[in-house]
Amino acid sequence: MKLYEYLAKEVMGKHGVPIPRGRVAASPEEAEKIAAELGEVAIKVQVLAGGRGKAGGIAFAATPQEARDHAARLLGIQIRGLQVDRVLVEEKLKIDRELYLGLTVDTSARVPLVMASTEGGVNIEEVPEKYIIKQHLDVHMGLYPFHGRQLARRLGLTGSLARQFADTAVRLYQVFREYDAELVEVNPLVVSGDRLVAADGRLNIDDDALYRHPQVPRTHEGTELELRVKELGLAFVQLDGDIAVMANGAGITMAVLDILASYGGKAANFLDAGGGAAIEPTARAIEVLLATNPRAILVNIFGGITRCDDVARALIQVKNTRGIPVPLVIRLVGTNEEAALSILRESGLTAFRSMRDAAAEVVRISHGPGGEL
Repeated sequence: MKLYEYLAKEVMGKHGVPIPRGRVAASPEEAEKIAAELGEVAIKVQVLAGGRGKAGGIAFAATPQEARDHAARLLGIQIRGLQVDRVLVEEKLKIDRELYLGLTVDTSARVPLVMASTEGGVNIEEVPEKYIIKQHLDVHMGLYPFHGRQLARRLGLTGSLARQFADTAVRLYQVFREYDAELVEVNPLVVSGDRLVAADGRLNIDDDALYRHPQVPRTHEGTELELRVKELGLAFVQLDGDIAVMANGAGITMAVLDILASYGGKAANFLDAGGGAAIEPTARAIEVLLATNPRAILVNIFGGITRCDDVARALIQVKNTRGIPVPLVIRLVGTNEEAALSILRESGLTAFRSMRDAAAEVVRISHGPGGEL
């Protein structure tokens, strides 16, 4: 589970990690009041997505009125498909340098991994490997001040900044262990005059450990459509393509996305419909797909426990009763495959046996004018 920045910083601050002064606001009036207390401020949308700055989700205000105006503009918009319902208003920092400091789990080595870099302020994935310092930790020992001092020296920090960095690393590790974190990250950890401050903070908690942390507010990750679909019990992720995809199994769905890309198509979603083939579950899945505004739909079913003829009947029933206003391409193979193909033919539909043939066809259709079934 990912925590919003303001929640992650609250946790870090309680453990002694230096954070900017600030509070979260849910209205322009609250933002104005906080800014009146702090002076010049940064106003940052609180969504569980990266790249907020590039998406226009961070603004700076020199006066309380400016803070109010920026908050009024930001509250209610969408960033990366996520609705903004609160902003973090915090003191504007003088930034001399930007560092990176993070802790995660190296699943290959099965030990904690601390990472540091002089290239803070950008996604760590974008930083060349030669600029990233990595150090595995003994889980029984943890992270001690001497570890932090070693990292500080390798970053070129000296004096007070080196001592502050070592102390911050130790405190960040305390958060990492206490909260069963998958990732704790400060990016950037800024040098502001003679002090280090966590200008941003990220804390991802292992879902399987949440029962040990009832005090942590639960956050909901995903777009509005993703959250709605989750309530239906379907595995769904909204993407930015124009071909809606329904398949039965995470692996086969991932394969469809890759094959579509190989033919020049882009999926509008990831939807693992599971093993259900009844009419209502199929209808709900189709309605979800249509909500992505696709140019075409690709249904790819491998019939193991799921019977292909049941899937065919369900698709025909949905088409006849509710309508499918975009082209539908079907691939069915497996249990009762021949019966399914016969049922579809009687209703004027066809199905492919090859996943590649189906993918090529739906890409061809999506690149041309849409049609009604």
